[in-house]
Amino acid sequence: MSNDEAGRITSCRWEQGKVVDEGFPLADVSDLLQREDSLIWVDLCEPDHAGLRALADELGLDRHAVEDAVSAGERPKATRHAKHTFLTVYATQLVSGAETSSAPADPDASGRESRLRTSRISAFILPRGIITVRSSADFDMHQVLERWNDDPELLQLGVGALVHGLLDTVVDGHFESIQQLDDAIEGLEDLLFEERGQVHVVQVRTYRLRKELVELRRVVLPMRDVVNAVLRHRGELDQRHTELDGFYDDLFDHVLRAAEWTESLRDMVTTIFETNLSLQDARLNTVMKKLTGWAAIIAVPTAVTGWFGQNVPYPGFGRPWGVLFSAGVIAGVAITLYGVFRRRGWI
Repeated sequence: MSNDEAGRITSCRWEQGKVVDEGFPLADVSDLLQREDSLIWVDLCEPDHAGLRALADELGLDRHAVEDAVSAGERPKATRHAKHTFLTVYATQLVSGAETSSAPADPDASGRESRLRTSRISAFILPRGIITVRSSADFDMHQVLERWNDDPELLQLGVGALVHGLLDTVVDGHFESIQQLDDAIEGLEDLLFEERGQVHVVQVRTYRLRKELVELRRVVLPMRDVVNAVLRHRGELDQRHTELDGFYDDLFDHVLRAAEWTESLRDMVTTIFETNLSLQDARLNTVMKKLTGWAAIIAVPTAVTGWFGQNVPYPGFGRPWGVLFSAGVIAGVAITLYGVFRRRGWI
């Protein structure tokens, strides 16, 4: 595979599932697409809008699809146009490893920032090729190319094999991000039930996980509609190969699993948030019981010494055994209360 224009354009051509040409210029794309035995792929990373429009005019790409390929904020979708199908998906990545340990984190503003990064990949699916447009180089297309080249027999089934390889790689990335978030939630559960009760750390991590799951949900859930649309339009682009049906069914199953897993993690984070509030209430009740118990114990010597400190005669007044009697009363009642509160778990 070779590149052009400082690594922004990559191209490859297969015949009978084998690579026969790489790094060909964009000017040759329209001619190569006319060859019956050719299957081509062109990747444009952060393309110049004018250059993309020129290629679109040459290949007859829909102008609305071209605008969608370079516009920010497009949702995952697959749309059928007159000469091609256009799809947009998002690859995901957690920029740092998931936090699975219960070690305290620095609860500053950076700890609340989402670690999830998304990379948009748009694709124009033609009868004998696919043109991908990336908004950034964060998503590495080499892994997609390796997946294509690892199965030459599959490539002989046409452009549907290229589309499957691209979508399958993106969905695998979704699974990796979901797994990392799942591990982070397990670590948060361990931290939640620690005796020290690091409330602020739990709150910061819970907030961050909820934000990341919301962002992940926005790109994972629409994948069901994308794969469905590709399945509907695949037969219209080239001769339908029934051999690919099993591959797409497996891909759709993976998409469903990713969506369901994301939803379950969202419920888990909500449960952790609610459990954290309940544990705070429980810890507060425990503290209040302990304070009440010790206050009752401390009140005994205060009451006894206050009584015996009155300027009136009392049992043992003016005699040494009076002091011993008052000390005995204090110790006896205090020990009795301590035993009662201890048995009830108040202290």
